[in-house]
Amino acid sequence: QAQLVESGGGLVQAGGSLTLSCAASGIFFTIADMGWYRQAPGKQRELVASITSRESTNYSDSVKGRFSISRDNAKNTVYLQMNSLKPEDTAVYYCNAVRTRPPMYNYWGQGTQVTVSS
Repeated sequence: QAQLVESGGGLVQAGGSLTLSCAASGIFFTIADMGWYRQAPGKQRELVASITSRESTNYSDSVKGRFSISRDNAKNTVYLQMNSLKPEDTAVYYCNAVRTRPPMYNYWGQGTQVTVSS
């Protein structure tokens, strides 16, 4: 059974840093494209950063230069290093694992809260 478990969220002051982790199990992690999404109250879920199985990365304009996504295939884990945090980064952050060709799948973690105080 596939499972994604996020950790590392919390409360931080503006300008601070946090590192989120997402440990995957029950999937072929090395062939999965991994992503971090976030959802703030009253807003739609949005893509923050993604990393393909070949380690190509993509970032939303709002986090470019501040956030960094990486993966450790030996640990089946994807990370999101968040620096220079802003109050507008406050949201629940979700990990996603997707594969768009066989074997196809799309899994989500339960989310971890990140709160940035001003």
